[in-house]
Amino acid sequence: MNFGIIGCGLIGVKRARSIFESGHKITIMCDIDSNKARALADQFKCDCITNAYRDVINKEDVDIIVVATSNNLLAKITLEAVRNNKHVIVEKPGAISSKELEPIIEEIEKKKVVVKVGFNHRYHPAMLQAMDIINNEDNGEIMFIRGRYGHGGRVGYDREWRADKSISGGGETIDQGVHLIDLSRWFMGDFDKVEGFAATYFWDMEVDDNGFICLRKEDNRCAWLQVSCTEWKNLFSFEIYCKYAKLVIEGLGGSYGVERLYYYKMLPEMGPPVTKIYEYSRGDDSWKMELRDVVNAVENGNDCFMGDIHDAYESLKIVEKIYGESNA
Repeated sequence: MNFGIIGCGLIGVKRARSIFESGHKITIMCDIDSNKARALADQFKCDCITNAYRDVINKEDVDIIVVATSNNLLAKITLEAVRNNKHVIVEKPGAISSKELEPIIEEIEKKKVVVKVGFNHRYHPAMLQAMDIINNEDNGEIMFIRGRYGHGGRVGYDREWRADKSISGGGETIDQGVHLIDLSRWFMGDFDKVEGFAATYFWDMEVDDNGFICLRKEDNRCAWLQVSCTEWKNLFSFEIYCKYAKLVIEGLGGSYGVERLYYYKMLPEMGPPVTKIYEYSRGDDSWKMELRDVVNAVENGNDCFMGDIHDAYESLKIVEKIYGESNA
């Protein structure tokens, strides 16, 4: 497959590396900062750079486009790419509002192209193992989920583009929050009620630095989530409480710590559970695994991949309800 990359920042680099190491070719790099595009092109043996995203969309030898820009441009570029019959990997959240995704959803039906939203957390090995256990072990239904995800920002964080609502669409709730929302929907399905609020406690910015989210089903089974950029030690914790077992995913590698899955299985007599611990210390392959699913979908003309435009749409509707509650 031939790829074009629009946006050569941190996520663009991760995508480029996964493409290059998977044996595919990057035929064009695009960034408004030509120096970034050139540096990434040199690193991954790409001969063509541009600072105009339409050059990527119109390039005939590009099969799949990666859109890794700021949030305000994600939907606009994706829509143009789909209209030009290009397959797309667009980074989460996919847009700054669910409404922006509606014309993309309509266009996908017409063009029959693949549009994958970057919910790479589903592809982390601990998550995949947890889903396998949920599907194949007798643990009873999921009663509730508790998730926490946070980082501490950096000097000047409140002056970066993520702190500008017109560019980002919001703060932590639309940033890391969509990952926890998406994972909760993946494990528990759709929710009927959304409650919570977003707040700004520390950073001098117009967007939220903390989000508190409660997603409930009609029977009150729920996902209780918090995201934060005042988490001074980076944290990822995702706990799944079943009737007869508990699964805990901690860490994402790097500054979030070694990725581990703890599986606690209740005994008939209760008491201390049978415990299995899985550790994944070989680095983060989620980007490559996500890429593999996209390539397979394009080659085989199917939609057998996790985290599509509809998942982004539902996640953004939840984010919008949280922001609506906060501004009420």
